[in-house]
Amino acid sequence: MGFLAKWLLGKSADDQQSVYVTERFGVRSLHIGSDTIQSSMRLARPNDLELAYTRSMMAFLLFNEQPKRLLMIGMGGGSVTKFVYHRLPWAAIDVVEVDPRVAAIARQQFFVPPDDERLRVHIGNGAEWITRAGAAVDVILLDGYDGDSQVEELSTRDFYQACLRRLAPHGILVTNLWGSDRRFHEYLERIEVAFPAGTLCLPAEKPGNVIVFGFRDSPGNPNWEELEKKALELRERFGLEFPRFVQSLRKMNRWDEHRLYADL
Repeated sequence: MGFLAKWLLGKSADDQQSVYVTERFGVRSLHIGSDTIQSSMRLARPNDLELAYTRSMMAFLLFNEQPKRLLMIGMGGGSVTKFVYHRLPWAAIDVVEVDPRVAAIARQQFFVPPDDERLRVHIGNGAEWITRAGAAVDVILLDGYDGDSQVEELSTRDFYQACLRRLAPHGILVTNLWGSDRRFHEYLERIEVAFPAGTLCLPAEKPGNVIVFGFRDSPGNPNWEELEKKALELRERFGLEFPRFVQSLRKMNRWDEHRLYADL
């Protein structure tokens, strides 16, 4: 590829949103409806998490390091899908993506593996999918953006409450929000109302994205020493900056010198 390459995958008749891929300095990126980067992959390490917000989403492992069933709503380039598939080999994964073009690009250009006994990619509306009868899941990973904004159907009170009902005991909702969104606090309040047992905010390394965790059941009041010890263990296992995640939990949540008040 040259310095900057672009593939235009076309526009749908109903929403007129372009879906295209760019490549620069060995990093391939997906764009949906705007120049905003939805997903990125370093070609030399296609199964790693290139973007800081995707790495921050994996901080749920601090609270459940052995999830057996995961549901992802919004596929993008499939970065999180690939990471979980390759690094959590015991986990079953369902992915719901509304746009078949995005799913096709994820497979063709971003090396998302084909469906097998562990991975299933479904084309459908995530807001409808979450209300269907199905197995309870340990983690829901939600990245529901369309162009430059949060998809409204994936950010309503009813939707977040449906996520709560779909979670297994001690399940976790992991949501990517933009801190600069004028409706950020509205979305956050909706999650807090839907998840009265506890929520946490984790700002990503680069300003902008905030990962919000909603707990089906109370995670208790985690001790900083215990969290920091687990973070070091997880960094060794997964190669992600878990110690930074723990430090960043001090930025937007209630805490004291001993504990993170995760259930308040």
